[in-house]
Amino acid sequence: MKRRTLLASGAGAALAASLGLPARAQDGPLKVGFIYVGPVGDGGWTYQHDQGRLAVEEHFGDAVETVFQESVPEGADAERVMTQMALSGAGLIFTTSFGYMDQTINVAAKFPDVKFEHATGYKRADNVATYDARFYEGRAVIGHIAGRMTQSNKIGYIASFPIPEVIQGINSAFLHARKVNPDVEMVVIWVYTWFDPAKEADAAKAMIEQGVDVIMQHTDSTAPLAEAAKTEGVIGFGQASDMAEYKPSPRVASIIDNWNPYYIKRVQAVLDGTWESMHTWGGMGDGEVVIGEITEVVPDDVKAEAQGMIDAITAGEYHPFTGPINKQDGSVFLADGEVATDEQLVSMNFYLEGMSGEVPS
Repeated sequence: MKRRTLLASGAGAALAASLGLPARAQDGPLKVGFIYVGPVGDGGWTYQHDQGRLAVEEHFGDAVETVFQESVPEGADAERVMTQMALSGAGLIFTTSFGYMDQTINVAAKFPDVKFEHATGYKRADNVATYDARFYEGRAVIGHIAGRMTQSNKIGYIASFPIPEVIQGINSAFLHARKVNPDVEMVVIWVYTWFDPAKEADAAKAMIEQGVDVIMQHTDSTAPLAEAAKTEGVIGFGQASDMAEYKPSPRVASIIDNWNPYYIKRVQAVLDGTWESMHTWGGMGDGEVVIGEITEVVPDDVKAEAQGMIDAITAGEYHPFTGPINKQDGSVFLADGEVATDEQLVSMNFYLEGMSGEVPS
């Protein structure tokens, strides 16, 4: 692709504006880097972040150059990759996994002129922003569908790591399944990985052997859906991306992480010189959490109920964590009508009443 050189003069900025292009103070395109915990072909989390990268390329054209590194382990390797990306001239780097948090802070301190954005973390600096999506909103919807569609009253959840983001999702799904089916039990299997198709498939198989007929996941691969497809009557949901190849069943709906608007907005801020360190937590109302097509396998009345919940959450009329809600030990988490604060959600480290087992330490 031939790249334009944007002029720094007032005339050049005016010309760029007239062409609908962002103006930059320096010559050449802005180099934007993305660091991924899994392969871009995982069909889930990393795939969806890479769709955001491609959206940036399409939106800005020659004004940006994007680079990425996939399958970067959380740890020392991540710090090395971030450093190399900064040294290669990247002016904005997105680090897209929770386990990159400390490494992002460390590298950012060495490159104060480079902007960093860390997904799902909470540590910030002058040149480090954080961003997340309210995945628990989507979990509420699929939890409702799960509670209404299970025949065995056993639903399963393949969990990655016991961090608040994942615990929020488990609790939201269970809470909303129980609201429509008080007999629901949830089986949680912790796999301690974001992406490992073999482990994810083994977890799904173990759940099915225990009588689970609805499987949810907070892991990245399509392996649980592939495993569900082997047993008639078992359904699941796309995770992070649509996973449409498994429609109409076992994938009966999906939670789609739509990072495109956020990535475009933040790249534009760097180009405009208006970028600031901040925390952003978007949800359905921001278009960041999307429920993919609910297929014909889902009964019409259940589909209508799910759509009603989507509409209410999107409009800000319903919050999935609205009391009365108790913790697993029976103590009050939220009183009747009380809505969870963001501070309560980002520190969540417990299961809700009715869940079995313990949250790993």
